[in-house]
Amino acid sequence: MKALISTAGRKTERAFLVGVELKSRDSWEVRESLEELAELATTAGAEVVGEGTQRLEAPVAATYLGTGKAREFAALCKGSDVDTVIFDDELSPAQTRNLEKVFEAKILDRTALILDIFAQRARTREGKLQVELAQLQHLLPRLTRFWGHLSRQKGGIGMRGGEGESQLESDRRRLQERIDKILEELDTVRRQRTTQRQGRQRNQWPLASIVGYTNAGKSTLLNRLTGANVHAEDRLFATLDPTTRRLRLPTNQNVLLSDTVGFIRKLPHRLVESFKATLEEVVQADLLLHVVDLSHPAVAEHIAAVDAVLKEIGAEGKPTLMVFNKIDRVLSEGIVERTKLSHPQAVFVSARDGSGVPELLSELGTALRPIREFLELHVPHESAAVIARLHEMGQVIERDYSGAEARFKARIPPHLHAEFAPYIVTDLSSNNSPTAHE
Repeated sequence: MKALISTAGRKTERAFLVGVELKSRDSWEVRESLEELAELATTAGAEVVGEGTQRLEAPVAATYLGTGKAREFAALCKGSDVDTVIFDDELSPAQTRNLEKVFEAKILDRTALILDIFAQRARTREGKLQVELAQLQHLLPRLTRFWGHLSRQKGGIGMRGGEGESQLESDRRRLQERIDKILEELDTVRRQRTTQRQGRQRNQWPLASIVGYTNAGKSTLLNRLTGANVHAEDRLFATLDPTTRRLRLPTNQNVLLSDTVGFIRKLPHRLVESFKATLEEVVQADLLLHVVDLSHPAVAEHIAAVDAVLKEIGAEGKPTLMVFNKIDRVLSEGIVERTKLSHPQAVFVSARDGSGVPELLSELGTALRPIREFLELHVPHESAAVIARLHEMGQVIERDYSGAEARFKARIPPHLHAEFAPYIVTDLSSNNSPTAHE
C-alpha cells in the first residue's frame, strides 16, 4: 500500500468551516474553536472562504447538522465554489457519507484535518510511522467513502497519498495487516527509547520535557536554551519529531531537555495513542516545562487542554514548572501581573529575545536540585586536579581554603560519588540548603 502521507502538489482548496453550538457549550467557546479550525485549515494549505454554525440540543445522528441547515450551507458552498467542507468535530463514517451527498463536496472533520497536517510535518521514520498508523485507524471504518471503484477518487487535504490503490489493496484485511506491521515497528522504537533512557540514567542526567499547546514557542525556547537548530515558525504544529539536547545549567548541572509535539483542543485520541512512543519522554521526565503563550486570549483553555492530554498519557501530577512565553507580545502589563498572582511559582520569558531566560535557568537548577547529592568535602591543597574537577562537575556552595585542607560544601551528581568518596566528610542532603556565596 502506498504511504498515505505523500504530499503531492495540488491546487489550493477552497474550504467552508462548520461548527455546532451545543447546549453544553458556550458561544464564545465555539467561536474560538472555529478560529482555531481556520488556522488549522490554512496550515494545511486551504483558503477559508466562509463558515457557518448551528445551535442544536444534540448532534443529528444522520448528518450531524439539521437537514435544512445542511442544505442551506450546501447552497452557500456551491455559490462560493467550495470544494472542501470542514467540520469542527469528529464525524462518524455514516455522517460523512450522508453529508457528501448533500454538499456534493469533500467532507472532512477536525480529526482528518489534524492528521493531514501531521502528515505534512513528519520528517523522521518514527514520525511518519506514527502518522500513518493514526491515518489508517481513522480510514479503516471509512473505506466505502475513499474507494468507490477500487481507486481513490479524490485528493488534497485529508486525502493525501497519490493515486488510488488498484485491485483489492484497500480492503480491510490489507489495512489491518499494515496497521499490525506499523505497531510492530513502533514497538521496536519503544524498546530503543527504553535503552536510550537507561543510558541516560547511567549518567544520572535528569530529563526535562517541554510540553505545551501548539505554537506556544516550545521549539524556539529549546533553541534559545541549548543552541539547537530545531525548526520553529509561527504556525500550528511547526515541528512534530522530538528533539533532545543537553543543557548545562549555571549550577554546572547537566540536564537533557526534550521538545515534544504540541497539544491542541480536541486532539484526536488515536493520534495520542499513535504518538505514545514519542510521548513516553514526557511520562518518564523528571520535570515538565509547561510552556504557555501568554499573548493568546485563550490562555486558561490552552492550559486545560494540555493538562487533559497529560492526564490521558499518564503524566498527570508530574513536577511541573509553568513557563509563560511571548511576554514581548503582551500588550497589557496587567495581564502579566494577574498571571503572576495566579501562578506565583511560574517563570515569564520571551524565547524570541531572551528576556527572563536567566530566571528560567535558575528555577530549573532549583527544581532539579534534589537529584544531586549535597556534600561536605575536605581536599588537600596539593590535589589541584580534584578541586578543579569539583568546580567543573559540581555546584560549589561554600569554599574555605584556610587550614591544612580546602573545605567545600557542594552539590554533585550521584554517579560521581565514588570519584569524590575519599574526600567526603559529611552528607548534607537532609539539611537545609545554605545560600551560595563566593
